[in-house]
Amino acid sequence: MQQIEKNFEIIVVDSGSTDATVSIASRYPVKVLSIKPENFSFGSSLNLGCQAARGDFIVIVSAHTYPVYQDWLEKLLEPFSNPQVALVYGKQRGNEITQYSEHQVFAKWFPEFSNFNQNHPFCNNANAAIRRTLWEQIPYNEALTGLEDLDWAKRVMQQGYSIAYSAEAEIIHVHEENSRSIYNRYRREAIAFKTIFPEEQFNFGDFLRLSITNIISDYYHAWQDRVPIENLLSITLFRLMQFWGTYQGFRQHGLVTKQLRQTFYYPRQLSSTKKNQTLNNVACSENRKSIDYNRLTKEVLLDKIH
Repeated sequence: MQQIEKNFEIIVVDSGSTDATVSIASRYPVKVLSIKPENFSFGSSLNLGCQAARGDFIVIVSAHTYPVYQDWLEKLLEPFSNPQVALVYGKQRGNEITQYSEHQVFAKWFPEFSNFNQNHPFCNNANAAIRRTLWEQIPYNEALTGLEDLDWAKRVMQQGYSIAYSAEAEIIHVHEENSRSIYNRYRREAIAFKTIFPEEQFNFGDFLRLSITNIISDYYHAWQDRVPIENLLSITLFRLMQFWGTYQGFRQHGLVTKQLRQTFYYPRQLSSTKKNQTLNNVACSENRKSIDYNRLTKEVLLDKIH
């Protein structure tokens, strides 16, 4: 791992992957933990990994992310110099296969400037770190269908701690989703959001208003960015599925059944994903070293040969 900070351990929590994830991870000094797919939730997998961790700070990253700079880990941990900081989350950007609308989502959620004393609980565990001592007091909610990070942040803020955002701790977050997957993601997150903030509402009028305004905004920025016209359909589908999923999630009543959980977490039969992605078209700061994923790919291939 090409990071300036070297004092860390790596824990992989696997929930029944059918590709080569476990076999590849097993060739390195990595602790691999397993959770049955039928028992999976984001909260339960996080609690399993956190329980096995030994450090003072627990860094959490999604399986479909990769850091941009060699000082990513250092920048992510930097705000913990303030003892009141409970959680730090970093910037996320897409790559060349990311849908245009999701690029816009990333730009809105993860601005270019850091904020080490955020006054709201928004965060994202695809690229985050927490204090181990606080996790021991407040484990993740295993019943939520998503947004377990937001729920955790809300609870620690209620105890007087703060949330920090680091724009310098940047990762690339890759979603390869069809329309149904986008719908499922926002639906399960809306169910969780309604649980965390029961006073909030989202009606059909909100669906129409937010769909139309975001589609128009994306069209405008796409025109400014000279995006090919064929992206217009994907913009419309993404935003419609995003807010239709949110609307349907708010309409959900009663307990989330096992069958519904399977729909959320495993909407299609598990299949292997593309390997050996390289870091392309990422703007690098003059004074920061980016990670050479091309070299890492060669090392993996040589390791396979030997």
